[in-house]
Amino acid sequence: MMDRFDIVIIGGGLTGAAFALALKNSPYRVALVEPRPPQAPTEDWDARIYAYSPGNVNWLKALAGWAEPVRAQAVQAMRIFGDEGGRLNFDALETGLPELAWIAENGRLQFALWQALSLAPNVEFIAAEPEAVAWGEGRHTLHLAGGQYIEADLLVGADGASSWLRQQAGIGCTIDDQHQAGVVANFETEKPHRGIAWQWFRQDSILAYLPLPGRRIAIVWSTHEDAVAGRLAQSADEFAAEVTEAGHRVLGRLRQITPQVAFPLKIRRAKEWVRPGLVLIGDAAHTVHPLAGQGVNLGFRDCRRLAEMLASGGNPGAIGRLQAYSVRRLEDVATMQFTTGGLKRLFTNADPVVRALRNTGLGLTNGQDWLKQALMRHAVQ
Repeated sequence: MMDRFDIVIIGGGLTGAAFALALKNSPYRVALVEPRPPQAPTEDWDARIYAYSPGNVNWLKALAGWAEPVRAQAVQAMRIFGDEGGRLNFDALETGLPELAWIAENGRLQFALWQALSLAPNVEFIAAEPEAVAWGEGRHTLHLAGGQYIEADLLVGADGASSWLRQQAGIGCTIDDQHQAGVVANFETEKPHRGIAWQWFRQDSILAYLPLPGRRIAIVWSTHEDAVAGRLAQSADEFAAEVTEAGHRVLGRLRQITPQVAFPLKIRRAKEWVRPGLVLIGDAAHTVHPLAGQGVNLGFRDCRRLAEMLASGGNPGAIGRLQAYSVRRLEDVATMQFTTGGLKRLFTNADPVVRALRNTGLGLTNGQDWLKQALMRHAVQ
């Protein structure tokens, strides 16, 4: 038996599920292939925390995907510090915005997206592992574990940085290894965070405090690979004490509530994002340094643009439309990769002249309200 779909999305994480949800009112029959569907969340906190731009949150709300059981905290302000006195402040009120960003857990948002998808009449879940692809001139055939075969006019790779579909297509990646890992964990705080996100550019690392509901924060500590093992080996009390001091005790004592884990930091860009009947989105196409919290936002903007370009119907795998999508997304992704990678290199340079210039630059930017407002308005889209 061969089942036929217009669009088959491989990967049911945030990007894949959001893209499937964006197609719920489209004329297409859609399959979402994910061998490990999300489970209903417990009351425990998820260490996988992301920052979401207001533009993307509003888009998800319009799709009914930003709902229970999501636990989210609005970011009202950001405080950014250089390693030698430089400082940059952003406040939502200065720009007339209700918030700068939202912070929420990966698992709960993924589950909410799947709940919304269960009401989409044109989307079908397939809980199976993909095993092979037969590439055709018009349609591609996906072979799934268990002997099932499905055909699609468009295969969508939303299966992460190590994308199986990208590998099956023989598409290579350019990789800029940052020789860092992001160490993440969640904490309870002694003092209220008041919706403020904090970031410190240190000479050896970059530390961010991200506010969560209640007196809780998530941290992302971009750490040189040589120091990662030591931080992961620390007890909860030891690590909490180090994070407290590295954050200058701005929130008082911290108590760790999730174990610290680490993920390697590599900036990737697939050498091709589209082919006839094939498109890569999200981390399957590109990754960025987490210092600006824009990785998942880039993926959601991929979804928004691609869904918009497919809304008119017709063959979803037509290469002309896919190439137009790729061109429209390239500038956004390239700019973010250049900016985050450049900031990381700038703030890990030990040259005293460079250190003085980067801290001066933060201070100069902080004094230019028009520039700060322009940066904020771009970031919230």
